[in-house]
Amino acid sequence: MELGLVGLGRMGANMARRLTRGGIAVVAFNRNAEVTQALAKETGLRAVDSLEALIAALAPPRVVWLMLPAGDVTEQHVDVLASQLAKGDVLVDGANSFYKDSMRRGTALAKRGVAFVDAGVSGGVWGLENGYALMLGGEVTAVARLKPAIGVLAPARDRGWLHCGPVGAGHFTKMIHNGIEYGMMQAYAEGFALMKARANFNLDLGAIAEMWRHGSVVRSWLLDLTAEFLAKDQELKEIAPFVADSGEGRWTALEAVEQGVPAPVMSLALMMRFASQGGDEYAGKLLAMMRKGFGGHGVKTDQES
Repeated sequence: MELGLVGLGRMGANMARRLTRGGIAVVAFNRNAEVTQALAKETGLRAVDSLEALIAALAPPRVVWLMLPAGDVTEQHVDVLASQLAKGDVLVDGANSFYKDSMRRGTALAKRGVAFVDAGVSGGVWGLENGYALMLGGEVTAVARLKPAIGVLAPARDRGWLHCGPVGAGHFTKMIHNGIEYGMMQAYAEGFALMKARANFNLDLGAIAEMWRHGSVVRSWLLDLTAEFLAKDQELKEIAPFVADSGEGRWTALEAVEQGVPAPVMSLALMMRFASQGGDEYAGKLLAMMRKGFGGHGVKTDQES
């Protein structure tokens, strides 16, 4: 199988490596030509210097897979490729795009005879060796075209990937997946923080995490990663308490509101990320002043805190 890959960031580059190792012929384009050339030397993929060159290098019917940041960058590339791809081609978006954007893009491309597949991709920096979980939305025939590449990218040809439904279903499923991830991470963080605070027990958090990995109902890959870094450093004094949010947690919370389906754990986990980013600082100052106002309680200044 031949596949065009656009975007060679951390995940895109590792996907290119895994694809070429698995016998997929990859034609790749990245805005930084040096990255593309270096990866070509490493893997044997074919490097091109423009989207036009990418299209020309692929034999029709083509498959082009985007691994770009969600939002404007992906939108711009979809627009450009829409005018260059031909009837029978397949365009895959592997970004964490909003599922309603994917539905819109799929409808627009279908009018041109180009099939669109939205691919939720999970696996991070470990995907190269362990494989990627793939959640796919699109027409049956379009997803079938991708099966040779999917079989290489996934942990195994018969597991770790799923055709979830029509266009939009892949990114919708990945959005919920990431919302669940927020909740799981928050629960682990709170639990270990509580154990850390019970100083008189002098708990070995690394040993506890390692023990939980075996037989416990809370074992998971997230716990594996937690046990690994706690074994090296339980204090984490050099780590700033700032947790970014990629956007999918926000979309998940908004989806819960839109559907009227309660999702308190995922929503509160998102709020805690906002708090870590300083979003609660002004509210905290207001609370301190209100408490001072009604009870005469003292407040701390910035120099005292």
